[in-house]
Amino acid sequence: MENGRIQEKRANKIEATDKSNMYILLLSVAAVIIFIFSLGLGQFEISFIDTIKIVLSPFFPIEQTWDATMSKIVLEIRLPRLIACVLVGGGLGLSGAIYQGIFRNPLVSQDMLGVSNGAAVMAALAITLGYTDYAVQVAAFIGGIIAILLVLGITALIRNSSSLVLILAGIIVSGFASSLLTLIKYLADAEVTLANITYWLMGSLSNVVFPDLRTVYLPMILCIIVLLCIRWYINILSLGDNEAMSLGVNAKGIRMLCIITTTILIASAVCISGTISWFGLVIPHLSRLVVGDNHTKLVPMSFVMGVVIMMLVDNVARTLSVTEIPLSVITGIVGVPIFTLLLIKQRVDKNDFRS
Repeated sequence: MENGRIQEKRANKIEATDKSNMYILLLSVAAVIIFIFSLGLGQFEISFIDTIKIVLSPFFPIEQTWDATMSKIVLEIRLPRLIACVLVGGGLGLSGAIYQGIFRNPLVSQDMLGVSNGAAVMAALAITLGYTDYAVQVAAFIGGIIAILLVLGITALIRNSSSLVLILAGIIVSGFASSLLTLIKYLADAEVTLANITYWLMGSLSNVVFPDLRTVYLPMILCIIVLLCIRWYINILSLGDNEAMSLGVNAKGIRMLCIITTTILIASAVCISGTISWFGLVIPHLSRLVVGDNHTKLVPMSFVMGVVIMMLVDNVARTLSVTEIPLSVITGIVGVPIFTLLLIKQRVDKNDFRS
């Protein structure tokens, strides 16, 4: 009887794993289709077939059925923007899942350790000083790194690097950065500079070109690969430091590696797109509904889910009206009711379980 139950549990586990892999694969295929479709979507629409031909034309001898304007729109304007969608959306979704796992808190997002606010302060300062767009990106990246260094400095002063202390240190740094940002906005020129700062803070991919990606795509890809490779450790970290140490896992070392890689990933994403609200909080929860709490499946699902949602949000942002809508406006409008429904569903599930 006992052997039968063990075999049944193993069979159920294998079946759940197979389903999770299938969901990830299907969503990945959907992401590719949405990517190609999005290349032709906009004020100047291009057919799906022509879009595929334009994308493949640099690599294969294809008879040209499109003009130079269509090729420029697809390859020089929309392609870098959609690549940014993949990197930013996937990076923020994955980072949110990692943070929620290592801190064992479902309310944690990529903003928890103050990286986004630190990046926003330096970007706002660079905009106020009249620097170029590239300099603003560099400043935002440096601001995110400074924020995490301050968090780690506070934990070193306290001599306690537990999850709770890291979160509290992040709240301190985030609050301080928010105050500095408010001061910069208050002192900025109300007609020009303040408007530019506000627009940057609301997030947008409208000005992304290939030179912007060349400086960040390699570190972002490397960080994503590292986090995907060590994702199974997150299941152990979610048990607590003592349990992880009893299993022979260096909990502090793995947590620090996760924090460093996610910091680089988030700082790189923010310097491209500006701050995007709700994304790193909601995406892991949506992914958890599909594949469960196992981080070996949750982390890649969060990445793919983030890619898909970011492309859809960006499509809405650039096609819903004549003037482009900031990304945080859409993610906030959509994210709040979705997160509310997730909380209601969680409460209903618990009540069903108790009954």
